[in-house]
Amino acid sequence: MSNRTSYLTIAAALALTPPLAIAHKGPDPVGRWVFDTPSVSDGVCRAVIGPDARIEGRTEVVVDKLGQALRFSGRGSVAVVAEDVVSVRNDLPQQAITVAAWVTVDDPQEYGGLMGVIQDNGDAESGWQLGYDREHFYFALATQGADDGNGHMTYLRGKTKHEPGRWAHVVGVYDGKRMELYVNGQLDAQTEEQSGAILYPESAPVTIGGYRDANENYPHNGRIREVRLYDSAARGTWVKHEFEHNRELVALRPERNAAAGRADAFTFVVRPYLQYGTKHSMTVMCQTSEPGTTIVHYGPNADCDLQASSDAASEIQEVTIEDLEPETQYFYRVESRSDHGESIKSGVSTFATAVNEDTPFAFAVLSDTQWNAVVASRIAAHAWAQRPSFLLHAGDLVDTGVDNSHWTQHFFPSMHELISRVPMFPVLGNHEQNARNYYQYMSLPDPEYYYAFRYGCAEFFMIDTNRNVGPDSEQFAWLQEKLAESDAKWKVVCHHHPPYSSDENDFGDLWKTNESTRGHVRIRPLTELYDKHGVDIVWNGHIHSYERTWPVNQGRAVNTGQGPIYMITGGAGGGLETPGPTRPFFQNVVRRGHHYVMVHVNGDTLELRSFDIDDRLFDTLTIQKSSGVASSSGGDE
Repeated sequence: MSNRTSYLTIAAALALTPPLAIAHKGPDPVGRWVFDTPSVSDGVCRAVIGPDARIEGRTEVVVDKLGQALRFSGRGSVAVVAEDVVSVRNDLPQQAITVAAWVTVDDPQEYGGLMGVIQDNGDAESGWQLGYDREHFYFALATQGADDGNGHMTYLRGKTKHEPGRWAHVVGVYDGKRMELYVNGQLDAQTEEQSGAILYPESAPVTIGGYRDANENYPHNGRIREVRLYDSAARGTWVKHEFEHNRELVALRPERNAAAGRADAFTFVVRPYLQYGTKHSMTVMCQTSEPGTTIVHYGPNADCDLQASSDAASEIQEVTIEDLEPETQYFYRVESRSDHGESIKSGVSTFATAVNEDTPFAFAVLSDTQWNAVVASRIAAHAWAQRPSFLLHAGDLVDTGVDNSHWTQHFFPSMHELISRVPMFPVLGNHEQNARNYYQYMSLPDPEYYYAFRYGCAEFFMIDTNRNVGPDSEQFAWLQEKLAESDAKWKVVCHHHPPYSSDENDFGDLWKTNESTRGHVRIRPLTELYDKHGVDIVWNGHIHSYERTWPVNQGRAVNTGQGPIYMITGGAGGGLETPGPTRPFFQNVVRRGHHYVMVHVNGDTLELRSFDIDDRLFDTLTIQKSSGVASSSGGDE
């Protein structure tokens, strides 16, 4: 990119132009991307001006009455202009900016992105973004002149509501003193909160069709026809004239827009994934864009000659394959058919049934994936590379459980590589909000918010700590009975909230006072059951860090075999948290950073290995049982 025309030059030219020509005078672009067949091929949009954009995820060029556009699926799709702003920083607008786009918003979300380069993480706010929320378009900007350049970002939201599937011309303008947002040729909002040069992040991608920074990824679901970027501020007359060029687009009926040119109107909203695997069964689930029925083709080889099917048409479909052999690898593929006769097929994948009691196995543990699909997908890929038998998820699968898009656009796409091959056993976190979505997407034994399952020589007890868990509660009574009757060699409990935690401020601000409960007091009654019935490990999330305690019995650190070890594994995506300044009695290992855990079980031996976001081993633990007594060795790598 390079500077073309300064704002002063434009103003001078306008002053000398006859009145009838004023409207079309404006800045020259430093970047222009047209999403049509001549420009888009082989996963690249070749720019008219500026760098080409690399296209990720599922997209397709679609046709309407007035031309072509690129349809972004909202499932990991984005066009990356630059992997890091560092490589193009000097070519981007500095003192003034205009960014204009012709778009449709087919599935609104909280932070939709059309084009931008942004970091919006707490107090560290920088860059700019043209985008939309659930109802309106916005233009976001941080400058060096705001709050002495500390990165305060203004989200200038308009008043005009976008309509699903209907075209809109959206323009953000900043002249060094004032931000303006135009929608369909009209000024929709303005502010003078920002001033001075644009404040760019030290590192961030430059994207079209997505809101992406270090820990957030909101891919666009809708179409983009064209995007233009200028290093000067356009006048309202120019914006209006640009809109008039294609105003017929706005008049098109949205329902015609949404369906026009789609290569596959019936599609997977959530690709096939696995639930509640046992020695003799496996449940396969998926979600389609319309109600349909599903056949799961499966078998001992990739031909998948056997089949099982769902009974009733639904968008979220569930098929349980029965009469399988224990500890056996199977192949499967999914075929779904809509009520209108359209069909869609998945590729072939694999799964394995649960092992017999005397067979070694391994499983992955993670928690708090929340909104961070970028981190979660890396964690899932690392975990899958170690070939776990299943996944244990300690809650906060999504950031907002009642928001469908957080499931379809964040959680399932990021976890697909893992949970399409191994079953996932989750518990509810507070962010699930006990939403109907959780119960629709998960297939677990009734009542689903608590349950138990057996795998090999271990038994797992899954609890919902968003509900009452005191001695008079339903879950306490159930857990007491199940633990007492369990004859498993290893007893494992999983619930979201930790009874013990070294976190700095969730249980009392340890930087301001020495008073802290060091964990959820409301959960502590459960620990009496763990002490009494020989629970080995308790897995939790909620706190976005890693922590492994000493064995704890009756509120005191003890030797291995005399009490359970409590582990927080909340590092699969949520914003990271920090331990307090002093070490409590229960703390053995604590670490700030995204991570996951692999657990390997072989009879009397349990080995635990913890890995960071770069797949580097940072903690190990071995527990050895002999005649009912456990010993352990471990360390911080």
